[in-house]
Amino acid sequence: MNKIDVEKIYGENVFDDRKMKEYLDDETYKTLHKTIDEGLELDLTTADKIADAMKKWAVEKGATHYTHWFQPLTGFTAEKQDSFISAPKKDGSISMEFSGKALVKGEPDASSFPSGGLRATFEARGYTAWDCTSPAFIREDALGGILCIPTVFCSYTGEALDQKTPLLRSMELINKEAIRLLRNLGNTTSKRVTPYVGAEQEYFLIDRQTYKKRKDLVYTGRTLFGVMPPKGQELDDHYYGNIKERVGAFMRDVDDNLWRLGIPAKTQHNEVAPGQHELAPIYTQCNMAVDQNQVIMQTLKSVAHRHGLKCLLSEKPFAGVNGSGKHNNWSLVTDDKINLIDPGKNPHENIQFLLILSCVIAAVDKHADLLRESAANIGNDTRLGSDEAPPNIISVFIGTELEDIIDQIIQTKTATHSGSKEKLDTGVTFMPNVSKDVTDRNRTSPFAFTGNKFEFRMLGSMDSIAPPNIVLNTIVAESFSEASDIIEKANDKDATINEIIHNNFKNHKRVIFNGNGYSKEWEEEAKRRGLPNIANMLDSLEALENDDNIELFEKFGVFSKSEIISRADIQRELYAKLTNIEARVMIDVAGKHIIPAVVRYTRELADSVNSLKKAKVDYRVQKELLENVSALLADTKKAWDELSKVTDKGGSLNIEDKQTAFYYRDIVRPAMKELRNPIDGLEMIVDKSIWPMPSYGDLLFDS
Repeated sequence: MNKIDVEKIYGENVFDDRKMKEYLDDETYKTLHKTIDEGLELDLTTADKIADAMKKWAVEKGATHYTHWFQPLTGFTAEKQDSFISAPKKDGSISMEFSGKALVKGEPDASSFPSGGLRATFEARGYTAWDCTSPAFIREDALGGILCIPTVFCSYTGEALDQKTPLLRSMELINKEAIRLLRNLGNTTSKRVTPYVGAEQEYFLIDRQTYKKRKDLVYTGRTLFGVMPPKGQELDDHYYGNIKERVGAFMRDVDDNLWRLGIPAKTQHNEVAPGQHELAPIYTQCNMAVDQNQVIMQTLKSVAHRHGLKCLLSEKPFAGVNGSGKHNNWSLVTDDKINLIDPGKNPHENIQFLLILSCVIAAVDKHADLLRESAANIGNDTRLGSDEAPPNIISVFIGTELEDIIDQIIQTKTATHSGSKEKLDTGVTFMPNVSKDVTDRNRTSPFAFTGNKFEFRMLGSMDSIAPPNIVLNTIVAESFSEASDIIEKANDKDATINEIIHNNFKNHKRVIFNGNGYSKEWEEEAKRRGLPNIANMLDSLEALENDDNIELFEKFGVFSKSEIISRADIQRELYAKLTNIEARVMIDVAGKHIIPAVVRYTRELADSVNSLKKAKVDYRVQKELLENVSALLADTKKAWDELSKVTDKGGSLNIEDKQTAFYYRDIVRPAMKELRNPIDGLEMIVDKSIWPMPSYGDLLFDS
């Protein structure tokens, strides 16, 4: 096994601060940092120098092309690649060129990306603009070395057509309001507050050749038919278990790729379901974390291909085992390294922490609908609310220590004590003393305080992490702003701050829940508390069209009304399109593969019955099998006819009509389930040599 020198290779394919110091002159380096730190506009002269240095570094690394790498509203990344070569000279030679203008601005065609009505097809011009706070990097693949420049993507008239633009707006917003709040608390030294994020990524690995034999996986990324094998995840033996050599080789390759790209991949392990795994990086500033998570997902897929594997990022690729998600760990950190969500040793005395905690809790309670929507997608509808993922009800887990402090403040407006750490008693005398935390963890909570950060655990595994962080930054900034408005008008600031903390905890305690989020009792209790229970993606989209939420985003400049409405329209269209694809795949696979295979099997059974009859041998078992298979085949054909009919009707509807998505949810998806049920029943009976696709056992246990 080749040794990896992590310190040597780490960040070698990133134009990070080390490369800037090496390739830029001192004046240009300082100007760029001033631009990044203070949010200033970059002048073209400086941009030319940076572009030339970046090109020199990239060409030395073997790059031949550059691209503005952006994140349109498709859920994926996009790019248009240009080579560095200039127009040929008179003597036929060329030179490698890259200007400041090419660095800071590009003009991709905007007409073919989702816009939710913001852009007509004939209005093609769009702009990409360099996000200089997220470093450029070189991606190495079959195309060679490509210099990727992280950018935003906007329309000709300035509307955001991407995930990055509103994210950066929300980061500027929370910086402004957090600094304002810190000043009101007496902090005069911190100059900037940045949201930091670490996104844990879950995924499945299956054998690529087996995957290619499943058309439902190939076309949709998840299985539309299939029953569990005799053994699944019941024994919990896969979770944190020994990693198979083939998977280990894949993980080692992934780490190597990510470390070279300056992504601090930290944790890797087997997850609960067979074939399921997780990767987690060290957290970093929010926009870089969003970029890095996109790179992580792409790296998982490309490295899997090289190892003869297929990486599945779908939220629920297999029925009957746990699906996949992301855990979004969010905190606020100042430029002088103060974590604003760190309670310290005595949280009951930490007024800054208590005020910020109360503001976060108030924000989550007031805008639970927006948080729920930010984690909604069509795949998550199959995962959330079961005993494998957080429930649809937004609540905050804070642990027993903080809940006790909050109760003290609600009752007396002051807290006099915090919990103290105890030693963990293992019952083994020679074991070292281990301090246990003052509170346990709660894996059923969608929004949990985990020591010095909040963990938003509802996200889907293949979604961008930008939307939930846009929402978090915005709603918490609003809460900070409301607190500052009150403090700045007060004569007695200390008393006023204590009053705000008390009122926030008292008025929003209903959202705090430390118990079992999977229980039926919690669902009933949440209803009594008045907490929303939004069961699916389409219902959650109403939050984006709520007048109060539109006013919130417009007031703070994160979204315009047209931008936020367009996102709801895009998501509804996506729901309809994805459901239509899945339904047509089911129709195709059932009609061309499964039904013909079952017909062949019934013919074999019928021949067997007839042969045994002639031989005057007992044929009751064969006859019973034939009757059962024939009955399920009849149910299958009936369901196939119905799904074909309702899907054809869906195809004739206007995709831009809001009701079309609801038609697919309420009519087509139930018809899909009706087709799956008898087919899954047939899979349990039909001879495996005849069944036209690999089973769940083949997929989950052969990687």
